[in-house]
Amino acid sequence: MNENDSAEPLFDFLGLQNKTILVMGVANKKSVAFAISKTIRQAGAKVIYTVRSESRKESLARLLGDSEMIVCDVEDQSQIDSLKDVLTDRGVVLDGLVHSIAFADYPEGIRPFHETTRQQFLQAVDISAYSLISVCNALKDRFSKNASVVTIGISTTRMASESYGFMAPIKAALQSSLAFLTKSFSRFSEVRFNSVSAGLLKTSASAGIPGYVDSYLYAEKVIPRGRAVSTEEVASTAAFLLSPRSSGIAAQSIVVDAAMETNYFDAKLIEAVTAQDID
Repeated sequence: MNENDSAEPLFDFLGLQNKTILVMGVANKKSVAFAISKTIRQAGAKVIYTVRSESRKESLARLLGDSEMIVCDVEDQSQIDSLKDVLTDRGVVLDGLVHSIAFADYPEGIRPFHETTRQQFLQAVDISAYSLISVCNALKDRFSKNASVVTIGISTTRMASESYGFMAPIKAALQSSLAFLTKSFSRFSEVRFNSVSAGLLKTSASAGIPGYVDSYLYAEKVIPRGRAVSTEEVASTAAFLLSPRSSGIAAQSIVVDAAMETNYFDAKLIEAVTAQDID
């Protein structure tokens, strides 16, 4: 018997064994939040979930099994406060938080950015960006001293992608807040705030965005390896950022796009476009 045949458990490289992580944003099995929770559970972490509503809790019962789920609609501050009370009453100490929450209302489909209504924009900011600030403020006494907070951003907030509507500026606000949260929390803790800035993903939520599927297929052509980023790849990066192994990384947005941003001027793509123009 060699040393690799030993029955000893594998070394806990990530250091997530027995860590308690709060995961917000699971909608179904295709959710980024679910992929992250699956990865960190495999690494030995204990996961507590928050879900938007009682109906969502019921629909996820089979997927999440006997895992603890707490209803928390982040549009309602009283529910965020209630989440804090529940965790406090149970004496829960959080070693990490996954914030994978985003919402944008497109009642008339994707329209030019300058036609975005005040209500659309402010609701999207509230749910997709401000919720991170509000939740972290409410839970500040529930975090362990060196807890890690990870949110989900996008690979670039400066590309005016028409298929993403007005969400890029919202994600820019989310990602900018990481530095300010890291700074303000540093007054009393070593909690870190980072984001996984993902390329285009195949999720149920993204599929509902008008025009997104075509952009996803285009991204597969741009990415050098010829296939899009998977939720599992995003989850692996998030798991690393949640772990003590990433203790020196704070206030950063880690881009996971399989080098898409390096390949927009691929010769074959240029040839395909110019050939169409000639025709």
